[in-house]
Amino acid sequence: MASKGAGMAFSRKSHRLTSDAEKSRVTGIVHEKLLDDYLHRIFSSTDRAPTAATSRKLLNFQNLPEHLDQLLHVDEEAEEEEESQGKVEGRLGPSTVVLDHTGGFEGLLLVDDDLLGVIGHSNFGTIRSTTCVYKGKWVYEVLISSQGLMQIGWCTINCRFNQEEGVGDTHNSYAYDGNRVRKWNVTTTNYGKAWAAGDIVSCLIDLDEGTLSFCLNGVSLGTAFENLSRGLGMAYFPAISLSFKESVAFNFGSRPLRYPVVGYRPLQDPPSADLVRAQELLGCFQAVLSVELDPVQGRLVEKESSEWQLQGQPTVLLTLAHIFHRFAPLLRKVYLVEAVLMSFLLGVVEAGTPAQAQSVVHQVLDLLWLFMEDYEMQDCLKQLMMSLLRLYRFSPIVPDLGLQIRYLRLTIAILSHEKSRKFLLSHVLFDVLRSVVFFYIKSPLRVEEAGLQELIPTTWWPHRSSREGKDSKEMKDETSEERLRRRAYERGCQRLKKRIEVVEELQVQILKLLLNNQDDNGGEASRYIFLTKFRKFLQENASSRGNMPMLCPPEYMVCFLHRLISALRYYWDEYKASNPCATFSDEAYIPPQVFYNGKVDYFDLQRLGGLLSHLRKTLKDDLASKANILIDPLELQAATMDDLDEDEEPAPAAAQRPMQALAMGGALPLPRPSWLSSPTLGRANRFLSTAAVSLMTPRRPLSTSEKVKVRTLSAEQRTREDIEGSQWNEGLLVGRPPEEPEQPLTENSLLEVLDGAIMMYNLSVHQQLGKMVGVSDDVNEYAMALRDTEDKLRRCPKRRKDILAELTKSQKVFSEKLDHLSRRLAWVHATVYSQEKMQDIYWLLRVCLRTIEHGDRTGPLFAFMPEFYLSMAINSYSALKNYFGPVHSMEELPGYEETLTRLAAILAKHFADTRIVGTDIRDSLMQALASYVCYPNSLRAVERIPEEQRIAMVRSLLAPYEQRPWAQTNWILVRLWRGCGFGYRYTRLPHLLKTKPEDANLPSLQKPCPSTLLQQHMADLLREGPDVAPSFLNSVLNQLNWAFSEFIGMIQEIQQAAERLERNFVDSRQLKVCATCFDLSVSLLRVLEMTITLVPEIFLDWAQPTSEMLLRRLAQLLNQVLNRVTAERNLFDRVVTLRLPGLESVDHYPILVAVTGILVRLLVHGPASGTERATSVLLADPCFQLRSICYLLGQPEPPTPGTALPAPDQKRFSLQSYTDYISVEELAQVEQMLAHLTSASAQAAAASLPTSEEDLCPICYAHPISAVFQPCGHKSCKACINQHLMNNKDCFFCKATIMSVEDWDKAASASATSSAA
Repeated sequence: MASKGAGMAFSRKSHRLTSDAEKSRVTGIVHEKLLDDYLHRIFSSTDRAPTAATSRKLLNFQNLPEHLDQLLHVDEEAEEEEESQGKVEGRLGPSTVVLDHTGGFEGLLLVDDDLLGVIGHSNFGTIRSTTCVYKGKWVYEVLISSQGLMQIGWCTINCRFNQEEGVGDTHNSYAYDGNRVRKWNVTTTNYGKAWAAGDIVSCLIDLDEGTLSFCLNGVSLGTAFENLSRGLGMAYFPAISLSFKESVAFNFGSRPLRYPVVGYRPLQDPPSADLVRAQELLGCFQAVLSVELDPVQGRLVEKESSEWQLQGQPTVLLTLAHIFHRFAPLLRKVYLVEAVLMSFLLGVVEAGTPAQAQSVVHQVLDLLWLFMEDYEMQDCLKQLMMSLLRLYRFSPIVPDLGLQIRYLRLTIAILSHEKSRKFLLSHVLFDVLRSVVFFYIKSPLRVEEAGLQELIPTTWWPHRSSREGKDSKEMKDETSEERLRRRAYERGCQRLKKRIEVVEELQVQILKLLLNNQDDNGGEASRYIFLTKFRKFLQENASSRGNMPMLCPPEYMVCFLHRLISALRYYWDEYKASNPCATFSDEAYIPPQVFYNGKVDYFDLQRLGGLLSHLRKTLKDDLASKANILIDPLELQAATMDDLDEDEEPAPAAAQRPMQALAMGGALPLPRPSWLSSPTLGRANRFLSTAAVSLMTPRRPLSTSEKVKVRTLSAEQRTREDIEGSQWNEGLLVGRPPEEPEQPLTENSLLEVLDGAIMMYNLSVHQQLGKMVGVSDDVNEYAMALRDTEDKLRRCPKRRKDILAELTKSQKVFSEKLDHLSRRLAWVHATVYSQEKMQDIYWLLRVCLRTIEHGDRTGPLFAFMPEFYLSMAINSYSALKNYFGPVHSMEELPGYEETLTRLAAILAKHFADTRIVGTDIRDSLMQALASYVCYPNSLRAVERIPEEQRIAMVRSLLAPYEQRPWAQTNWILVRLWRGCGFGYRYTRLPHLLKTKPEDANLPSLQKPCPSTLLQQHMADLLREGPDVAPSFLNSVLNQLNWAFSEFIGMIQEIQQAAERLERNFVDSRQLKVCATCFDLSVSLLRVLEMTITLVPEIFLDWAQPTSEMLLRRLAQLLNQVLNRVTAERNLFDRVVTLRLPGLESVDHYPILVAVTGILVRLLVHGPASGTERATSVLLADPCFQLRSICYLLGQPEPPTPGTALPAPDQKRFSLQSYTDYISVEELAQVEQMLAHLTSASAQAAAASLPTSEEDLCPICYAHPISAVFQPCGHKSCKACINQHLMNNKDCFFCKATIMSVEDWDKAASASATSSAA
């Protein structure tokens, strides 16, 4: 033995077993009598009576081996049975039972390295074991990793399966399905109860009686099948069929069964003889830890294990050497590690305080490292951690979480041992194990078994609240009984939370151990090993995002993130305590140089400015001048080519792939990530396919770090100095821009951990936070159903006993479901949505805001920042606002107003930032800003940002709509106006008042909160220059023309489909697009109304060159909309009457009040000269119909001038029917407008002269010719040529370039011609 001890002052070589030449010298180590007493005390058998000192044989180190052989002697029959395990009667196949990965499967499957765990990767894959049984009673266990569709049981070798039929769907195959709670054998019937992730299913077969049964978590589900086929050729294999993404792990007996059944034998026999020996040797080892030699007084001293110390006594060392000479080989076996060593260590943890347990475990690990070879100890530790994690993951939830606490305490004790911790970090955690499981607290799907009924005896469910904060109205309406129930429920939730916090604190302690950077004695500190593994973990999850199977489930990521933040902030503030120049964690951010100096690998994640290779090429001068970083041209060229060819596999690599792996039914050995969703915690590297087609492609290896002015290394090659830096090296912070302070924020390694935490949130945590809100939504739905049922009970006549019985039954079902869901909701709030978890997300949000602000100061180098920082800022704010209510409100967080303002400033500045090129992130910024202005608190935050930033934001919003995503921009402008427009004070459209109330939290359904400040900025900018208003309004009019035309075309198709005799189904996507075009049309009309209200001179001051043209275009579009919507029994009416799902928002009211608002602003509120111009333009449009204006007030025909308006027809649309939405003043303005147009149209009709056809504009045939083009001389009306020249300079007719347009008058032209003649 040549391995070194852990923290010991002596080597193992000095404690080797003695040779014959040394025996006489060794026996004199202590007094012979004392040595005899000591050895007899240590090596006395646990099942034999103690021998009297006078009659026993004298023991010393010369005869100790012989004594040990006798002590460890196992009956020859047991020994022979163990050696011939494969020949046991009733069983056929290898003695080591695993899944048959060579031919016993169907479909696509992922199988673990140990061939015991399997993940479904196709519709319904099936796999069986390598061993079958034909006689006797047998059992095996299945650990359920996911609770989806699976059929577990037994089958014969003749069963043939496919992607539709699995175990239980054929003759001689039998299965239990806990997902659908049924049993299967060709036909199916109800059986058992539902399983959940973490359950253990025991599959029992009795071939003596011909019966088959199952147990769930040790509880029998009863006999499932009888009269099994037996006899010649009938043998049964354990088998499973599972659907896509489902995963399980088998235990055929390679580990101790969790729930052994008396009389039933596991398929794989336990190593009985070795188990007896291991237990005897463990007893001897425990005896060493409980006795000390006192050579001075010549006696043995009993000691507690926690007080025992190895003092270098040769007698003790030689005794231990004899023990481990036999014990070490046994501790490499999985079964013995779990059955013997694990049980011993768990007993140590339970017996004393955490400090005492940690002391004993340290002593044990020191001795194991000292007396075992390194490879033996490494195998032992690996198996120990695998067993420990498996026990933690699959242990049931008990009320005090005692099982989880027990396993976590032992994990902490093991990881507190420095040498063991470093080995596990380097070779086991994150590589072989899914160590993130240690930070997960699984949710109990069975409330009864978790003891939540005792913890929370009184249930209550919160009312839905506004996303802006708690709904005070609901609290005021609360009865005294409801208040008592709520308080009792909250007390129960607090009891549950305190128990969960104990587990969470233990998990944080584990991460504190892994982040320790003071244990660099003789090697690298734990933190830097963790950083390497953590970065690789992030890369694998980032690379698999959107692909299945997911490497780390999102629910694990959520818990891991919160524990990581707690440990990170602990070390951050600890560093601040010893370094006054550093910052507290409350002021943390990531310095911008981290993003461009190449020290941290961001894999293939997108940067704000595009590809990293492109940025380094285009911004190399900025890097050199601002950050003193030089890019090697050769490396830059190589990186560019690498990005171009990253999807192409080199020919040599393809040629080296083993062709024999493609054989039918063979396992395809692929390079796998470190722990691919392994249900048994091992690495899954066998991909099984009956079609011999692999869906997995080798992932691109980690890209080498780009060369900069300083030395850079890949994540695996970095040392502490490369990260933390030294006197002449800034490490992770090399390339500091002048805007950044010289003093470090904290240790550089903590910055990288923080960066990884932000990446984790973006990968899957935010998605999971949104998913868990579903529990709260379920509570609200059932609460609504219960209230409806109780209301029906109150209204139901007592004579209808049949209805009363059904309603009472429904009431009971809803009440029981709500009791269950409310307790589960308490668990979710404690583990996911607690106040502490909310503060963690809030802290990350503030970190991102500071990081973005610091990055923005670097100018063009801001483009190097990864996109996920902006995504994190947007998503975390959304989560805080939407997911943590109603129990916790974002308004309660410290610095809430300041944070809102800072986020508003970032959104306002960067939604149109030219440094950001990614389409997705630009859309996300635009959508975030659109949502931001929907809520009063966040809108006020936008108004608080500096004035120059507000003006720049509005200027960006007023940019022409072409060549950019204009719909969101228009939505933002509409939200700034909503509440000020004509009849535009509604939250929900009048005809949608009876829809489900849960829609009330959508941004589009928030109460109006207009911003007069931003409206004023908009007015100032539209007046600012001659081109701003025309270009903006021209684009708005273009988009309105397109949107309304598309809408009309679509409803024509919908109407045609509805009128066909045969049954037709309109595509839901087409309906959605149709409704979207309608909504866009309404919002564009509202923007025009706002523009006319704020800056009417743009349309009415004809001294401006574009005013007349804009007014004519506007009038044309308004008349088109009115004619289409108000025509009698027209297309619009028929489609609205159909009330198709998806077209709920399509109605007369929203679009007609928007048009009315524009007309009222033009014809009633404007100056006299402007009103006259608007009236003349409107009446001159050939599409104008006075009947359409009368339609607004429910009148079929225009009234006679000077007479009062008749009462509206109740069956017709009329604005007078919407008095809750339209004020009396607004109605009076509409009546005034109608009277004015009636009078003006009568005067225009009397004054108009007949016009010959040859004098009409040849383009529109609506207006007389009034303009002539130079130099070609062709003619049209001014309206047509002005609109044409907005986009094209060529003549309508001859395509010659138009140099100028002159007024043309027929009479003047005729007189000029005659005078010339």
